[in-house]
Amino acid sequence: MTDLAPFVALAEQLADAARSEILPRFRTGIHADVKFDRSPVTEADRESERVMRELINQTFPDHGILGEEFGSENTDAEFVWVLDPIDGTNSFVSGKPLFGTLIALCENKVPVVGLIDAPAMNERWLGAKGLPTTLNGVAASTRSCDDLDKSWLYATTPDLFEDENEAAFLRLRGKVWRTVFGGDCYAYGLLASGHVDLVCEASLGTYDFCALAPVVQGAGGIMTDWHGQSLTMDSEGRVLAAGDKNLHAKALKALGA
Repeated sequence: MTDLAPFVALAEQLADAARSEILPRFRTGIHADVKFDRSPVTEADRESERVMRELINQTFPDHGILGEEFGSENTDAEFVWVLDPIDGTNSFVSGKPLFGTLIALCENKVPVVGLIDAPAMNERWLGAKGLPTTLNGVAASTRSCDDLDKSWLYATTPDLFEDENEAAFLRLRGKVWRTVFGGDCYAYGLLASGHVDLVCEASLGTYDFCALAPVVQGAGGIMTDWHGQSLTMDSEGRVLAAGDKNLHAKALKALGA
């Protein structure tokens, strides 16, 4: 079994480096450019990914990198870092503190280390294969809830769901107790800490979900695609996370009904 300790240590260093570029620019009226997919990007996104890439190349030059802002390099390597410097740039630009940095390490395309860093909240969830997830160094745990009609569901925005994905999400939404929108990656941290029960999303990129799976799973939850398959770098962008495995099965059934 691969010793993940050196990689966990680097993930923490990467998050610290990203914070140093992000926080000084938060709530400063920073300008947002528009990318080809109409999503916003700022100097904070670019500079935080740049410093993370430099650290990875210095520490593990044989590792690959896939990042949202600067693309891929050496992604056929056994170990590939997957980076989203600011997940929730809309929140960042508009002064909402629930954005985060996502850092994953994939071994043969399977996420084995995941980190969610919410710099404006000073909160950091860290998960690694075979280890319990922590929030700021203290063990985190999902909560038990196996009834859809008692569960709290999160999704970033209803705009993520189109056509048959929208119909599937509405079926699930119609069976839960409450649905809350907003939060981006922060919702998965809330799930890992036992505050909500489900997170369902579609139209995500690889860098949006790879870091989340080890965090959720290490806290006792489960995170898969909409077919119930484990997530890899090759997974499609439809994901379902749950704090309770029985609830996850019922939510999958609702999505596929």
